[in-house]
Amino acid sequence: MSIRNFLPCIFIFLPGIIFSQHDLHFISDIERKSFSDSRISPSTQALDNSNFIYQRCEWNVDPAVRFISGKITTYFIPNTTLTQLEFDLSDSLIADSVFYHNAQITFTHANEILTANFPSSISSLDSVSVFYHGVPPSTGFGSFSTSTHAGVPVMWTLSQPNGASDWWPCKENLADKIDSVDIIVSCPVAYRVASNGLLVNEMINGGTRTDEWKHRYPIATYLICFAVSNYSIFTNSVPFNGDTVKVYNYVYPEDSLISVFPSNDIVQQMQLYDTLFGEYPFKNEKYGHAQCNFGGGMEHQTMTFIGGYSYELLAHELAHHWFGDKVTCASWHDIWLNEGFATYLSGLCYEHYTPTIYWKPFLAGRISNVTSQPDGTVYCPDTLNVNRIFDDRLEYAKAAMILHTLRWVIGDSAWYAGVNAYLNDAVCSYGFATTDLLKTHLETAGGQNLTWYFNDWYFGAGYPSYHISWHQDLAGIAYFTVTQFQSDASVNFFELPLPIEFKDATHDTIIRVQNNFSGETFSVQLPFFADSLKFDPDYWIISANNVVNYVVPNFSDPGLVVNPNPATDHLVVSSGNGSTGSGIVNIYDVSGRVVFQYNLTFNGTAQQQNIFVGNLDKGMYVLVIDTDQGKLTQRFVKE
Repeated sequence: MSIRNFLPCIFIFLPGIIFSQHDLHFISDIERKSFSDSRISPSTQALDNSNFIYQRCEWNVDPAVRFISGKITTYFIPNTTLTQLEFDLSDSLIADSVFYHNAQITFTHANEILTANFPSSISSLDSVSVFYHGVPPSTGFGSFSTSTHAGVPVMWTLSQPNGASDWWPCKENLADKIDSVDIIVSCPVAYRVASNGLLVNEMINGGTRTDEWKHRYPIATYLICFAVSNYSIFTNSVPFNGDTVKVYNYVYPEDSLISVFPSNDIVQQMQLYDTLFGEYPFKNEKYGHAQCNFGGGMEHQTMTFIGGYSYELLAHELAHHWFGDKVTCASWHDIWLNEGFATYLSGLCYEHYTPTIYWKPFLAGRISNVTSQPDGTVYCPDTLNVNRIFDDRLEYAKAAMILHTLRWVIGDSAWYAGVNAYLNDAVCSYGFATTDLLKTHLETAGGQNLTWYFNDWYFGAGYPSYHISWHQDLAGIAYFTVTQFQSDASVNFFELPLPIEFKDATHDTIIRVQNNFSGETFSVQLPFFADSLKFDPDYWIISANNVVNYVVPNFSDPGLVVNPNPATDHLVVSSGNGSTGSGIVNIYDVSGRVVFQYNLTFNGTAQQQNIFVGNLDKGMYVLVIDTDQGKLTQRFVKE
């Protein structure tokens, strides 16, 4: 989900794919919901002693007035014998009555809890209806908001993480999804209603319009929504193999013409996610966008509320319908299961559709964000702090990048197999998931225990920095030593396979080495003389402040010495091995091409020759002297 705090509606109507280093802040800000003190009240939560299988939500609103009245009918199955049923409901709202079997029953409403008192014990499927009204509390940016656009009123809801009870009686937890809902909203006839599921009925009665929406998939409470304004509506069609999903766009009339083109991006994005992670989870109903006055989006199930049409924002909110809606984190401690995946999937759109333009900048931008501070865990320790839950550096950027690094650790096929097994696990599919469940599926697919990885990257804080020194001998064997430093003391060493690239002007190769301790030395035979080593050229690993140094090797040929090395303009060649006669100096670049030739005469004593190399390009060179007694060889670097 995503919103800029206290920002008016900002649309980004630019063609094609737009990459922005600010998109992540833009996306995460809305999800914080901007509580005035950035904290959630630790009030008592309604007792979870039943399974809510169906709720019929009937609401009466006018977007010009901050007020709601309604009737919520709940069908439930007790987990044990019940004499009471509790709902979360703000004390700012007024409960008028509670009906059970068409008769009023007693209730209490205090300390944010509404308790219905049954006349006898209940042990099987039953139902209860709550009538209420009032002015929802203002919690910063708001779980229930009213504003205007072009002078026209607009009303919308945004309940994540714990704001649903600000505007309706519900069970606000991450343990029980409602099996299905009907949402029936009455408003003045000038407006339209956007909500979850399928619009099945539109009724006009005098000056009142009533729109009825049906949603027949399990849904977490915070994902239930409605928005009301004078919307214009247009659709996109997303074709699959013999099937089509409709995307309904509810936009302000003044923006309808300029919103059509960028909304088309959703077609490619949904098709990609379908290919990588299975069919759109709610394909029997629809997908949609409803415009609201915030600067980002919120992934309400089947109807994202949105304040802009940037490419990455659309991709992020759509991705939530696999990661966040179909499979929902079982605790805000594990919010990364929602936000990390949604962030990474938006990057996968770049990888698959514009890999040479936006993919590496996406990864580099996330790494830069993570490493802008030295600490912080992906595990969220403080679930009462909204800013911490929706920390863009940790729960979005770092979470996305530890998924990316996991892909490098276990391999593409294993990573995708593990993630798809997680999505389709009967325990969490259309339910709630934990980090341990994801870890188990990735371990099974990858054939290895990943406890070490999650200890370092999920529970551990910080990131590594690598200092690498290297050289290559005359036989073409490259040697390099890897020293690691950690930004936070919570991890004493990050054990990882490392990608190392060797290059010259015409060749390059990437090798993979398992780095198990600081100061570890590796060697590899190369088919060319490298002029550079690059660490992690494809941004697989979260790291920063890396240093690569070429170390001039001390070859054991006493007959030839070159100084200075590295050289700038002149190279002094010293020979003292008793060679006599004439010789030819050849200087080869790393591709094997002779770039300099010079004649020498040897008289059997130590001597020096000054060779001008100022016109050579920067890089690695091999100096070879052919003498009567054989070859003398040495390497040098031109700076």
